[in-house]
Amino acid sequence: MMLSLLNEQPILFLAWLLAIFYGITVHEFAHAWAASWQGDDTAKSLGRLTLNPLSHIDIFGLLMLVLAGFGWGKPVPVNKSNLKNGKVSDNLVSLAGIFTNLVSLVIFGIILKLLILYSSFGPNNLLINFLFMLMMINLVLAIFNIIPIPPLDGSHVLFNTLPDKYNNFKITLAQNGPFILLGLIIADNFLNINIFSSFFSFFINLLYKFF
Repeated sequence: MMLSLLNEQPILFLAWLLAIFYGITVHEFAHAWAASWQGDDTAKSLGRLTLNPLSHIDIFGLLMLVLAGFGWGKPVPVNKSNLKNGKVSDNLVSLAGIFTNLVSLVIFGIILKLLILYSSFGPNNLLINFLFMLMMINLVLAIFNIIPIPPLDGSHVLFNTLPDKYNNFKITLAQNGPFILLGLIIADNFLNINIFSSFFSFFINLLYKFF
């Protein structure tokens, strides 16, 4: 979808890229801020406590967003031994990115709703389209990262919730999670299994009911 815009409507393609940069940047910045708040300055010392998109963009994750419609940013390094409240802190750090994307989604949704109601902007207006793109990207990043497969954020919450008797399962999933995730993405896009597509469609339809 996005690649077709590159030739047909390059301005909209650029808008999508800017929306992606925003969504990934605030997501990863939120992880770095939450880690620092909870006692670990590893990300801060590595220059990740910044709103500079270049510090947070993962090239492969960006390509997945462009080609497949869902992807990720460069993981924020966290030293769990520095976190002041153990698993609780780790959960807070892991969920910070998702929470920030959801807050962004609501803010941009409200702005979009107000512009539609009280301005003369039509559906083809660039600002209207850009706000919609920002909403979609933040929704995708939030929902995608809830999935409990490493290296996504939801896996941290899953591992912190499961008791120690499942440690072997945790190790196996941590080692194979990225390959499982990549396999599911490929299957969803090229084999028409629609695992993620159906998942995202539910939330997108829910979003339309509010905005």
